[in-house]
This record gives sequence, structure tokens and C-alpha cells, in this order.
Amino acid sequence: MVKIPSLALIGMLMLPFSASAITSELTSLEPVVVTATKLETPVSEIASSVTVITAEEIENRQPTSALDVLRTVPGLDVVRQGGLGQQTSVFLRGGNSTHTLVLVDGIEMNDPANPGRSFDFATLGTDNIERIEIVRGPGSTLYGSDAIGGVINIITRKGSGKPTITLSAEGGSFETHQEKFSLRGGNDLWNYSLAASFIESNGISAADERYGNSERDGYDRTSVSSRIGITPTTNFDLDFFLRYFDSEADLDTFAGPFGDDPNNTFDSEALFLRLQGRLFLLDDLWEQKLGFALSDYDRENRDETDALHPFDSSLTTYDGRLYKVDWQHNLYLHPTNTLTVGIEYEKEEAENTSQYFYENPLWNTNDKFDKKSVETTGYYVQDQVKLWQDFITTVGLRVDDHEEFGARLTYRITSSYLFRQTGTRIKGTYGTAFKAPTLAQLYENSTYVLGNPDLTPEKSRGWDIGIEQGFWDNRASFGVTYFENHFEDLINTFYNPLSFKSEYENIDEAQSKGIEIVASVRPVDDLTFSASYTYTDTENRTTGERLLRRPLHKYNLNVNYRFLDRANANLDIFYFGEREDLDLYDWTETKTLGAYTVVNLALSYEISEHFRIHGRVENLFDEKYEEVNGFGTPGIAGYAGASLTF
Repeated sequence: MVKIPSLALIGMLMLPFSASAITSELTSLEPVVVTATKLETPVSEIASSVTVITAEEIENRQPTSALDVLRTVPGLDVVRQGGLGQQTSVFLRGGNSTHTLVLVDGIEMNDPANPGRSFDFATLGTDNIERIEIVRGPGSTLYGSDAIGGVINIITRKGSGKPTITLSAEGGSFETHQEKFSLRGGNDLWNYSLAASFIESNGISAADERYGNSERDGYDRTSVSSRIGITPTTNFDLDFFLRYFDSEADLDTFAGPFGDDPNNTFDSEALFLRLQGRLFLLDDLWEQKLGFALSDYDRENRDETDALHPFDSSLTTYDGRLYKVDWQHNLYLHPTNTLTVGIEYEKEEAENTSQYFYENPLWNTNDKFDKKSVETTGYYVQDQVKLWQDFITTVGLRVDDHEEFGARLTYRITSSYLFRQTGTRIKGTYGTAFKAPTLAQLYENSTYVLGNPDLTPEKSRGWDIGIEQGFWDNRASFGVTYFENHFEDLINTFYNPLSFKSEYENIDEAQSKGIEIVASVRPVDDLTFSASYTYTDTENRTTGERLLRRPLHKYNLNVNYRFLDRANANLDIFYFGEREDLDLYDWTETKTLGAYTVVNLALSYEISEHFRIHGRVENLFDEKYEEVNGFGTPGIAGYAGASLTF
């Protein structure tokens, strides 16, 4: 849920100056955010629009996947094509689903072999997550391409204390079961955390049952996550991160009538690694971070013939890799000034094959997108200034040198000011961003799609301004932010009758603007009400129509109550307003999908310090709705489980 900053702690900036000491103090006093500035910064000092979802909030809600908690974030829309494990996209502040950079511990999750280089959130569980940070607005100044609309950063838990093992299991609707294992611990020298899970479900029909589809589309996923760290000296530490998943989903690629496709499967396997060292010099005034990361995807879509699809027989594979080296320097020049400079190098590779088999071999095709690669080097600088303990501003500049289209310059300015007498904070940001064309968009040459090596990067500029106010000794808070984003040279496809193929071109412009409102109140220590509302007005400047799958109105209400010292109840209500989607029978037309409200309830009880039981009901009132036109959504569902810690 949204974290409204505590405003009473700005005064700690006058603590005796030491980077490591300040970090320790801030961590113990209030949550810190890393993603917005690439520095550990208290939430109350961030001018950017940031939401932090903590491990405690994830545990209280008991989500099956990370996407289930992202649904409640203001300015972020989640859309899934069916039930558990189906293709899932996110839209930040009206941007495209390809405009969000997704990180896990600094590792880029976006798939280089995906045509839009996006990340499928269906594959991401909640294992070993300490917190999720969502930064809305152009983010290329610190993160380069893909962060044109914002950044979602998942941060893994760091182990501490004596070794602790947790085993858990749950089962419920749609013949779903999930098992988890975790091990954590650490001391002054070592820290470690390891988590593994397996989930399997028979699912629902991805193609909506209201059109007569009855074949259930199952899903299974195995996930592993680990973090190992060593601190051999007081000024040096080394961390190793690993995340792996292997999933298989049954698909219905055609929505609506005759959507059932029992032999259509999609297998996805991915490995993410990062090794990072951190060194403090000059009495902790100079901090260096040097890291190497690898993202490796292997995906396969197989569709064999069946009675309703006698002509389907295909095999498509996608292989993508990203190698990245980054070196960041934080110079703590003065208690009022921190200078950050960095350099990043990355190389991405992608290839795919598509084979179509028919009874008549003359019709068979074998398309191959040979391995292609591209290199990018980015240079960035950021200066953070704090004056009078109340005014904080950050100015950043970046140049990305892309192998294909040369250098691109982006910048970002953020500022906030605290009126100490009233506890009121005003904030604002302005920035530019870009997204490089993907390898598929540049080089694909298949039976149906033709790449375009002359494409230019997509561009955006965006700004926001907001106000935050705390009340009642910060037991209550309120914030409102207005935002605007303008997108240019958006890459889309058009059908060329001369080549009989769809081709990529920079043909679209779009804009989005709206308001995000967040509020929370804690009338007693064990009861919290949190709410958010987002109004997002989007327009395709080329056609004059609203952008697809993005609602005008969205709101969320969450109530969490801790009682009897051992029990917890969490009620989550979210509303998704009307939005446009493609018509099933004529993709040149659109259809308005109805608004819907979904209510989830989660309960847990700690029988002892070692044993906990939990249960939840999703879609409590069995709401009938569509997230994507023609695709199904789960009705009321119940799950129960237990966990043992020793």
C-alpha cells in the first residue's frame, strides 16, 4: 500500500556526518527508498511519486503473485489475459505496457527477446521479497532505456540473526496448491537468505466461459530466490543475488467463441544473477558500487492440432540475454550535498524461430530471427542538495550511447519543500526519457512481421506536482498529485499491402494526465485504513481516441486489523472503471468494458511463535468482469494453509 511520508524526521540531517552512520540511522527511524535516487533516502525526502509495498503488507494480504499487490498502487493498472499464469501487463500513468522498467535487486527483468522488451508479471511470485518500490514518471536519467514511464524495483530480503527455517503450504480453489521453503540468517560477517516455492493450478478457461469455452488452462511455476552477503571489513561488502523461475501455462490465444485450445502451451525459464561490491573510502565520504548482472530467458510456445484447430501446428522459441556492468560513485561532499556519478554498459542479445506445420508440406514455413545484439553505454550524474533542513532538490543528467542510433540525452529535476509549522510538504518533478527500439522491432523478418532498422527511439517528457499533509501526530495523512506525460515517436505496426506484412514505424503520439490521491488513518495502533484514487485521462494524439485498457477511474480501500495479539484481518477493495479494448471481430473497432469492484479478505492466526494458519477469499462477492475483452477472470475462490517456523 501507499506509504505517506512521516514529516517529523527531516531534522536528523544535522546528525554527525558519516554516510554509513546516516544510512544506519535512517534505516532504523523510517523506511528508505533506493529506486528514486539510487541512494538510500528516507521516504520523507523523496520528491518523486513513490509507493512502497513492504513484506508485512504482502504477508497480510497473502497474494499468490506480486501482481496481486501491484493492483492497489495508484497510477498503476494491471491487466491479465485470463487466470493464474496468463500474460500480464502493467500500465504506469497511462504509458504503454512496454514503458516500465522492472528490476530485482538491480537486475533488469525486461526480456530482450520480447517484441516490446516488456516483463510478464505472471511469472513473478512473492518469494523472499523485502519490499517493492514503484517510482512513477520518466526514469531514464538514472536507468536509461525502458524506464520511459517509471520503474518497479523488487528488493530481496537480507538475512540476519540465528538460522531460521520456514515451511508453508496452502491449497484451495481450481485445484490449486502451493508449497514454500525459506532459510535466513546472518552475523557480522555473513548474511544469507534462500527461498524456493512451487505452485500448481488447474485454473480457469483463459478464453471467457461466457462464450462457451470450458477447457481449463492450468499453470505451474517453480521459483528460487537467494541473497548471500559478506562484510569482511567495516568499509567493504559483497553481495550475490540469484532469482530463477521455470513455468508452464496452458493458453487460449484467441478470445471469445471457439477460444478453447487444449494443446497450446507456453514454457518460460529465466535466470537472473548479480554480483555487487560496495566500498567506502575517505572516512566514508566516497562510496563506490561495482556490479555485474546477467538476465537469461528461454521461452517456448508449442501449439499442436486438435479437433477445433485442425490447421494449428507450430513451435516458436524465444531466447534473450542481457549482460550489464555498472559502476556508481556517491560523493558525500557535505551534509547538504551528495554528488552521484556512474557509468553503465550493457549488451543485449535475442533470437527466435517460428515453425508452422501443415498437412500440405508446401505450406510449411520456417522463420528464423537470427541472433542479433546491440550495445549501449550510459553516463549519468546527479546532484542532491538539502538546504535549511526543509528544501531538497535533485538535478540529474544522462547520456546513453546506443550502437545503432547514437547518443541520447535525458534529464530530471525534482524538488520538495517542508513547511515545518504546519507539517505540509509540496513537491514536484520534471523529466525526459526514451526507449530504444527492440531487437525484434529493428531486425525481425518473418512470414508476418518485418522489422525496420531505421526506427528511432520513443521519447517522453513528464511532470507532476503534489502536496502531502500529516495530521494527528502523523496517525493520519493525505496527499494529492497532478501529473502529465507526453509521448512521441511511439513504435507501432501497420499492414503494408506491398510486402503482405505488418511493419514497424514511429507513427504514434499520445498523452496522459490525471490526479493521484492517497490517504491513511490509524485511529488505534492495531487498525489502519488506507485508500487511494487515480483519475487518468489518456489520448492517442494520432487517432484522438482514448488509449486501450486504461480506465478513467480507479480506487482502492484497504483495512488491516491486528487483534488478540496473534490474529490479523485484511480487507482489500479495488474498483476498476470503464475502459476501451479491441473488438473481438473487428480489430479496427473498440468495445467498452464495464467497470467492476473486487473484494478480497485475508485472515491469519499465530497459534504459537512457530506455527501460523492463514486463509483468504478472493473475489468475495463473485463479481463477473473482464480485464481483457474475451478473456476470463476467476470467480469467488478460497484458499487455506499453514506455516511452520523453527
